Formats: sequence, structure tokens, C-alpha cells
Amino acid sequence: MASGHRPQGTMRMRMSTSHCTTIAAIAAFFMMATGEARSADRLPPYKDDLFSTQKVLQTGDDGAFDVIEYDEMRDINGRDQIPEKRAQQKYVSLGVRKVQADETLSLDGQRLDVTRVGQAAGAAFTVIFVHGRNGDRRLGANDYTFGGNFNRLKNLVAGSDGVYYSPTVKTFDSDGVAAIAGLIRYASQQSPGKPVFLACASMGSQVCWGVSRDADSVKRLNGMVIMSGVSDPDFIKSAFYRARLPLWFVHGSRDPVYPAGDQQALYEKLHKAGYPAHFTLYQTGNHGTPIRMIDWRRALNWLLAS
Repeated sequence: MASGHRPQGTMRMRMSTSHCTTIAAIAAFFMMATGEARSADRLPPYKDDLFSTQKVLQTGDDGAFDVIEYDEMRDINGRDQIPEKRAQQKYVSLGVRKVQADETLSLDGQRLDVTRVGQAAGAAFTVIFVHGRNGDRRLGANDYTFGGNFNRLKNLVAGSDGVYYSPTVKTFDSDGVAAIAGLIRYASQQSPGKPVFLACASMGSQVCWGVSRDADSVKRLNGMVIMSGVSDPDFIKSAFYRARLPLWFVHGSRDPVYPAGDQQALYEKLHKAGYPAHFTLYQTGNHGTPIRMIDWRRALNWLLAS
């Protein structure tokens, strides 16, 4: 459960000089440790007061599992100027558009439409987002929908010398998997030796699971995020699983498309096996909640640290 309340009031006591010195030393140690932990984060704070102050209702598995409060009136109506269509301006910073471009890449004979944000070559890391059914590259690049959360992602990545790709996936079968495998290979060649992360939402999760079976792609990947996705009961047979790459799940407890319980069961199986996985459940959240609410800075820093 979340941490308990501190007792009211304070206790007065007289301390010797040696006690004060000891306490000061302990305080200095914890301040130094906190500073080191913050400096270890690859992505520095960016509008954390708007996106990262989420109420944790429950934690478990030594922090690998958490349940976070979701309130539609607060998290949609209180956040959007036009509910589900346009976030309030304070959630959005459009300067990142200076490093944004729509491109059509030729990948092994296939043409792939993408929106790229950040430097194409020599990036510190790469994030690729795969949309769900009826989406295209515009969904993952839209600054104002989903409460401005994609705008934050773009600013977090580009602001840390990374590159972000939002491609158009035409199908979610082997052709779609091949297209994203080609993009992973391209990104890896553009920034040799640097981390590449794949994030998939809804039906796009089928692409993530397909890529997880491609040993060539897995050699270039460093982690995945699955949002509101379908579960994969055969994931433990994949090259991704054998490589023990980190995997972050995000789901809404009231998802009517892909039940949260299926994905949570997979997470629990992985956690029991000691696999590096994290599961975030948004209490009362719907199918689109994870895209709106995922704390991208927290998730990406966990993946980078893993």
C-alpha cells in the first residue's frame, strides 16, 4: 500500500554535540544519495508538476507493480480545453516542432511514412511508437490530444539528444512487423550502439510481440512498453524474453477492448520468473487511459537504467 501518514506533532529532546554531528552526517549522506539518484536519470524533469504528480494507491513486488488513481473529471475535463481533442496550453510546448519532420523512409525496398522528432543521426537513444487500429503517424505526433502527453514525450526525447519516430503501420500482421523491424534496423544504423526502445499501443501491441520474436531486431532493442495491449501467452518463447530485456506494461482496469487481467497475468508470470518487468494499472482507467496518463519520463528512465 502507499506509505502511511506521519504522526501528528513533534517530540522535543535535548541532543549532545556528538548526536547533532551524527545526524548531520546522516542527513548529508541521504542528500548526496538523492542527488546521485537524480543525476542517474537520463531524462531530466520536464513539466513533472503537470504529468508526474500521480497518486499511487497501491504498490507491490518491491515497486515493480503499482496501481495509480485515475479520475476522468480531473484527468480529461480538468486537463483539456476541449475534452479529448485539445489539451490546455500549459501542457504543451511547441518549440519542439523546430526539430520535427515528416519523412518517407525506404527500408529494404519498403516505403514507411514516419514523423521524426530530434536528430536522425548520432542520437543518444531512439524511441519508436506504434499506434493502434485506425491510427497513423499523426497520432503519436499530435501535440494536443491525450492531454498533451505525446508533446511531453517529444520534448523529453529531443531535449535529451534522442530521436522519436511515430510511423504509419498499415497492417498489424507480418508485414507490419517487417516494417517496424526495418525502422529499428535503420535507427540502429543511424546511431550505432545507442539504445532503441519500442512502445506499442492497443492493436499495435501485436507488432511489438511480433518484433519480440525477431532475433535480428532484438539484438538492436533495449526494451519495450506495452499500453492497453493484447496479451501474448507465448512471449516466454521469444528472443526478447531470452535476452531478458526490460518490459513495461500500462493498462486501465476497466479496459473493454483488452482486459487488464490478461496482461496482468502475463506480468505476474514474468515477475515470478525474475524477469525485469513493471506493471502500472490505472484504477478505473479505460482503453485510452495509458496513452494519456503514462509518465513517460519515469518509464523511459527505468528502461534506460535497466
